[in-house]
Amino acid sequence: MSTRHLRILTSGIIAAAAIGATLITDTASVNWLKLSIKSNSAFAQNIDEQINIRVYQQASPAVVSIDAGDGTGSGSIISRDGLILTNAHVVKGSRTADVVLADGRRFRADVVGFGNNGLDLAVLKIQGQSNLPTITIAQSPIQVGQRAFAIGNPFGRFQGTFTTGIVSRLDKTRGLIQTDAAINPGNSGGPLLNSQGELIGVNTAIFSSRANGGNIGIGFAIAIDKVKPFLAAVREGRASRTAQRQGRVPTDTPPKPLSLNSSPINGRLGSGSNVLPVDNSFFDLYAFQGKAGQQVQIDMTSRQIDSYLILIAPNGRELAQDDDSGGGANARIVVTLPNSGTYLLMANSYQAGQAGTYSLRTQVTANRTGSPTSQGSFILRQEGILGSGSSVLPNDGSLYREYRFEGRAGQTVTLNLTSPDFDTYLVLVGSDGQLVEENDDVSQTDANSRLTATLPSTGVYRVIVNARDRRGRGRYVLTIR
Repeated sequence: MSTRHLRILTSGIIAAAAIGATLITDTASVNWLKLSIKSNSAFAQNIDEQINIRVYQQASPAVVSIDAGDGTGSGSIISRDGLILTNAHVVKGSRTADVVLADGRRFRADVVGFGNNGLDLAVLKIQGQSNLPTITIAQSPIQVGQRAFAIGNPFGRFQGTFTTGIVSRLDKTRGLIQTDAAINPGNSGGPLLNSQGELIGVNTAIFSSRANGGNIGIGFAIAIDKVKPFLAAVREGRASRTAQRQGRVPTDTPPKPLSLNSSPINGRLGSGSNVLPVDNSFFDLYAFQGKAGQQVQIDMTSRQIDSYLILIAPNGRELAQDDDSGGGANARIVVTLPNSGTYLLMANSYQAGQAGTYSLRTQVTANRTGSPTSQGSFILRQEGILGSGSSVLPNDGSLYREYRFEGRAGQTVTLNLTSPDFDTYLVLVGSDGQLVEENDDVSQTDANSRLTATLPSTGVYRVIVNARDRRGRGRYVLTIR
């Protein structure tokens, strides 16, 4: 190519990079840009921080803390005359609740409506008000990979807490959003926001285990597409006045012990297994002890189900997830562990209700301080397919997938993206949301991508595996050394 293009896919942050270009942060309405790479660092500087501040300043005045006696949580003021949106499980069994605004004002609110058919939503009404701060309801569609922000009162003690993440998965049929923005007990009923400070979901549940009662990087929110019909029913007087039974994420799931380099473990998903509410898929939870610098390969194979793996680091953040990198419908994660401690592994089925047996194998393939095996010493090695299930770059229709790895300041890394099927495009984004490096073609005769970069800071880096154009589909291999 004679002209290099900039693609900054930072889960909802777009930094205008060309001189004279307009800074655009509304990914829902404008989506991704391809701009000249020149001078991008100057324009990208502090974009994440600026958006975080703007979202919080815009939305936080309308986020309230709710105390209903038997339940506490958070809520969003959605009308100037005092309608408050929250979860049904926060106020079930109560006719009134105490509400505390961000500015410290306290009100008594009436519970005026609950969701039908187990929908975990409720609305409260503060009487006698006409000029309260409000949160705007988003009109644009939600996309996997876009930025997500949560505000709430975790543990009933820390009102106004602000956390950030991305939309990790969507279940459009059931109207649920999975996010890695930290959501803890007490955040229930609070808003999940886009980068414009608009409401895209109502935080409703977290996945946690007996070993960790708080957030471990997997939270769920009821999507706005489910919220809008409920609000219409409330305003028209059709909403139920009593709480119904709500489905919740298991919060007392002890992980099964797992040892690295042990014999394969055989398991079965089906009736009696844990269920992820985001898609009604079954899962088993495992825990293993890992050491910083270990390169670990995890394989989940099955002839009966489409395997899916999710790996969660000791700090509670999602480290990796995979669908089909093990070949066929098998899953494989190859990653270098960033810290020493207890890692959680979810052996999951890709689709709702899939039942069957599986085999799980974990092995240490290299150590940063030891001699690597024949596979080489990788920070990450990932095989995948761009196709059905991949995210789409809306402005040109090209497909992409995103991966993450833990890097340290001054570390030099080399990324290779190869494919026998399509023209690749590779982007490395820093933990601060700034573009670190990008590459289209290794050479004029090689359509694979390669880049080498010295990492500017310590943190989690994003790697975007992208096709050059909308026609790009097929197999790929990503390696990071």
